Amino acid sequence: MSKILVIVESPAKAKTISKFLGKKYFVKASMGHVRDLPKSQFGVDVKNGFSPKYITIRGKGETIKDLKTAVKKADQVLIASDPDREGEAIAWHIQKLLEMGGGEPCRIEFNEITKPAVQKAVNQPRLIDYNRVNAQQARRILDRLVGYNLSPLLWRKVKKGLSAGRVQSVAVRLICDREEEIAAFEPEEYWTLTGLFAKTGYSPFEGKLFKYQDKKIEIKSSAEMQEVLDRLKGAHYIVGKITRKEKLRRPAPPFITSTLQQEAYRKLNYTARKTMIIAQQLYEGLDLGKEGTTGLITYIRTDSVRVSEVAREEAHGYIKERFGVQYIGKETLNSAAKGKIQDAHEAIRPTSIHHEPEQIKAYLTTDQYKLYKLIWSRYLASLMSPAVFDTTGVDIAAGEYVFRASGSIIKFAGFMKVYIESRDDGESDEEKLLPELAEGEEVEARSLQQKQHFTQPPPRYTDATLVKTLEEKGIGRPSTYAPIVETIIKRGYIVRENKQLYPTELGSIVIDLLKKHFRDIIDVEFTAGMEKNLDSIEEGDLEWVNVLAAFYWPFMDTLEKAEKEIGHVQVTDEVTEEICELCGRNMVKKFGRFGKFLACPGFPECRNTKPLLEPTGVECPRCGGELVIRRSKKGRKFFGCDQYPKCDFVTWDQPSKTKCPYCGDLMVEKRAAGKNITLKCINEKCSQGLEQKEVKATKEVKVSKESKASKETRTSKDVKAPKVRKASKETKARKKTTAGPEQLGATNVVTEQ
Repeated sequence: MSKILVIVESPAKAKTISKFLGKKYFVKASMGHVRDLPKSQFGVDVKNGFSPKYITIRGKGETIKDLKTAVKKADQVLIASDPDREGEAIAWHIQKLLEMGGGEPCRIEFNEITKPAVQKAVNQPRLIDYNRVNAQQARRILDRLVGYNLSPLLWRKVKKGLSAGRVQSVAVRLICDREEEIAAFEPEEYWTLTGLFAKTGYSPFEGKLFKYQDKKIEIKSSAEMQEVLDRLKGAHYIVGKITRKEKLRRPAPPFITSTLQQEAYRKLNYTARKTMIIAQQLYEGLDLGKEGTTGLITYIRTDSVRVSEVAREEAHGYIKERFGVQYIGKETLNSAAKGKIQDAHEAIRPTSIHHEPEQIKAYLTTDQYKLYKLIWSRYLASLMSPAVFDTTGVDIAAGEYVFRASGSIIKFAGFMKVYIESRDDGESDEEKLLPELAEGEEVEARSLQQKQHFTQPPPRYTDATLVKTLEEKGIGRPSTYAPIVETIIKRGYIVRENKQLYPTELGSIVIDLLKKHFRDIIDVEFTAGMEKNLDSIEEGDLEWVNVLAAFYWPFMDTLEKAEKEIGHVQVTDEVTEEICELCGRNMVKKFGRFGKFLACPGFPECRNTKPLLEPTGVECPRCGGELVIRRSKKGRKFFGCDQYPKCDFVTWDQPSKTKCPYCGDLMVEKRAAGKNITLKCINEKCSQGLEQKEVKATKEVKVSKESKASKETRTSKDVKAPKVRKASKETKARKKTTAGPEQLGATNVVTEQ
């Protein structure tokens, strides 16, 4: 019997696929890329057609040896790396490294790791697509041309160890530009007036003042507001125009890579990197007990919302059986992505709609279940009928002033029975009912509530909104969104605080320098244009060498000019009053992988460092010390006592200066997306009801109560502080040494939940 070797990228995928194939197949994993440009050399011969120098990746020796041995035993080799540019390049590198020759069809691909898809693919091998390979090569070499020429300039002019990336620098620029907008923003005052109206026998309803003398009204000061209130004294409120109409709300399309990352961030609080790691696990396959190992979702790097006809029919049958024929959607899904898309794969969807999340929950981790349920629900809802609302708009006239009230009720839930997309504004789809009203009748104005507002600056980027902006502007591709965010955080150019992305001083300095001397490198339109060129290479419309040449030679002229013009940029460290106990110098603030820390300016003679303890002004409930901001090993912020290790009190939640009015203990802030901040007492024994409300930092803060019944249902995460890894004698001794900030931080680390 002839033997066929199938080479995939990961052991997880190899394990899944091997169960779908017969005895004549055996599956091996390449563990990702096997060749790449050398790290210690430039690796590109620019004078010889940008010829790359590929070497075997360090540490892959045993893997490659194993693959070469397997090839000798096989009569045929099939390479089943991921179905995208990167996967095509991996297949080409494997082919070259194993000396397979390019004339034999050896490339297979599938959009989902299921038995039918894999068995169909192995029977349809094709030649390697060199246009895809060239597009990936062009991107890799382009990034090398920028990084290995521009980074040394930053070392010489700013600080050793800096790096500049072609796409990452544009992402940092977006964040820096947004911060400049916020700093330059001047708030403008405006006022709103909301009336609470009532009709006998019905619940009161709200209406907002929006017109005066048939023109939209703008109230810009308290004096203007008082003038309006004076004119409304004694006014009669008469129902005017009533508008009733039926409104459709259509479901969101199934996920593509960027929308999955955005929605997982909004609904599950997952970073883009975490989302993609979990999605990869769902794609590569999990053991479902008697059913065996199977891939649960289709390929996760896609920019198309297209769904196969087979999958659509399966979902429609499920909807008909579960909800009824009236819930089946009739519209055909088209791509929701702006601009040009590759459309190489389907949308991200379940491989089978019959794998209901609750039925397979026992075989998944908590994170896998949450993400799978999100993907399953969104996909099912996308193929269901629109929701139907009955909406009513009512104008209420008071002389020359007009208030408007609106309400809606769900007439037909449609897709909303399954899934509702999150909204960045945090608003919900709560039903607002209006009483039965007739034009010309009078209603009672029970109160008029005036409210002062100030225009707000544009919000800082979050992981979700940055990915959304990159996609809209054509920066990067589905496979690059998560690495972009993680890379610029790791390099210290931005930090993530309370889900928002802030530029660091270092990031701002680097971007200012690049803006002045390398406009094209961090120009949004230029970078988006380069992405289009890479797409054209993949389609065979452009030669990759010509694209690189058109970029490289002007870039080198700019680099040479910048070398002469840029002087040394001094990044000054902030001096603190903290004294180094080893040499007596005033310590300075430095920025490391996990944020700021204290370091002795006497480096390298003195290498003393300390964690930077940021005070909160809140007293420790256990010992009376002060709670300070600390960092876990993964860089996540938590709050602990400044008397550690004598006192090991810690909490994930932001401590509040407001004491519990019933037991006097510490209260912490609980945040939920789109909801108010809630204060909760950390004392498990405190079962008193808290009904009061307070306003803090322009946000409404609810002090909620926890009854005995609610305590029985809440999770341990709500009531227990994070566990602290107790410091051993060896750890305590290490604290007295001159270890780096990461090691010092590890002596007071909480376990990530």
